Amino acid sequence: MENTIYIKDFTEYPGLRHCSVSDDSGEEYYHSVLNNAFKNSYEKKERLVVNLDFTAGYAPSFLDEAFGNLIYDFGIDAVNNLLEIISEQEPDLKEMILSETFPQWEERRNNNDEPKKTKKHKDWFSLVDGKLSSKND
Repeated sequence: MENTIYIKDFTEYPGLRHCSVSDDSGEEYYHSVLNNAFKNSYEKKERLVVNLDFTAGYAPSFLDEAFGNLIYDFGIDAVNNLLEIISEQEPDLKEMILSETFPQWEERRNNNDEPKKTKKHKDWFSLVDGKLSSKND
């Protein structure tokens, strides 16, 4: 089983890294869409497919923040096991996320270097000692 989500359903025009800098930011996408979608996939043990196509393009900071937070909250092993990123239009974006964002954010996670939050978000989920846990600002 798998669940597919499209970033275009969040916005056709992805913004920058943080909510304080732009609308439709990577921070906002993570907290309003990606975190809960991944949590649901984790609970159901099903693959989550994120399709990057059909937007006007991406700032690398949007992708870094959205997918980096996912690594920070769930760990690289869980994300690698359950997440598939696809893009027919820009396949190099997937490679950038996998080869740069994932290892950098796993290092941040190991060093307890908390991601910046630039607005108050509803509770979100993380994996702590193999169990789902709710977090808030």
